[in-house]
Amino acid sequence: MIGNNKLVGNSTEIIDERRGYKMRNIDIHSHLLPQCMWEVLDSGQEWYGMKYGSEDKSHLWVREGRNGRIHPKVRLKPEDRIKEMDTIGTDLQVVSVHTQIFGYHLTASDGLAQAQEINNEIASMTKNWPDRFAGMATLPLQDINASIKELDRAVNVLGLKGAELDTVVNGKNWDEPEFLPLFKAAESLGAVLFYHPNPQHNLMAERTSKLNMPNSLGVPMEDALITATLICSGVLEQCPDLKVCIAHGGGPACYLMGRIDRGWRGNPAEQYTSNPPSSYQRNLYYDCVVMSEATLRFLVDQVGADRVVLGSDWPFVPWDPSPVGWIQGLDSLTQDEKDLILFKNLEGLLNLS
Repeated sequence: MIGNNKLVGNSTEIIDERRGYKMRNIDIHSHLLPQCMWEVLDSGQEWYGMKYGSEDKSHLWVREGRNGRIHPKVRLKPEDRIKEMDTIGTDLQVVSVHTQIFGYHLTASDGLAQAQEINNEIASMTKNWPDRFAGMATLPLQDINASIKELDRAVNVLGLKGAELDTVVNGKNWDEPEFLPLFKAAESLGAVLFYHPNPQHNLMAERTSKLNMPNSLGVPMEDALITATLICSGVLEQCPDLKVCIAHGGGPACYLMGRIDRGWRGNPAEQYTSNPPSSYQRNLYYDCVVMSEATLRFLVDQVGADRVVLGSDWPFVPWDPSPVGWIQGLDSLTQDEKDLILFKNLEGLLNLS
């Protein structure tokens, strides 16, 4: 027993006896690097141009300018991930590929082949452990038609919940007209689009590589840019039922929404929405990877607890004591708000029974 709660079996799933419902902590923001990649790399071959970037195999070379350190836990097999999940109180991970290996730079045929290998593996995880994993596809965004077909396959054939996307595609912003058919397809499919920037390749990284700025500042600035782009370009107005979640709490976008509104009012020629941008904040979902109680409280006050979801950025962010434990320990959130963030919102967004 934990207060009025009761553990179910060996799971971290909890029944709240006062409320009469099951609590199942769901993490929308959990990365992997696929086993199909490691098998090829360990055989001494390249996998879609990728190879080990150091003799001790501690780095992954993706392409020129992208040679990142490998976190050992991204190599975990599903059985070992589940053991890790049990230790941190996560009942279900929504897994998506580590953004470092997005294949948008590949040829269209290689990009599709890579995406299908990854998506097939994620789907296998969700089928073998349906109570522990759900999945987000990756898409070959250098080819929008192929991306639409692969998203349809991912949702209708593989049973994945949507797709993880970078905040920029080969230098193109998401307000380009060529992306609208993908948004329409995702809306029709009921697929969730989860936006996550590449920590090694963003606006800040183009300016400086010092002081950890590309990750600590560059990543959330990219989150803010995609949030503002989807709102201000009119995408959310054209696709009112589109399901989108932004990583890292959407960066500082909601904090800056007053300034964004002012820009909208002051420049009628750049008004692509019927209402001020702040009117559309609640059309999006935001994960809780903001690293500060005050910031999370601000985000909840801005968009509502029903638009904030549990994310961990597993395995890259060190949480104290864990993502779930952090949320549960926040005095500024009510228990009802915690329940929405930890599981209720994602049960609805992802159609999880």
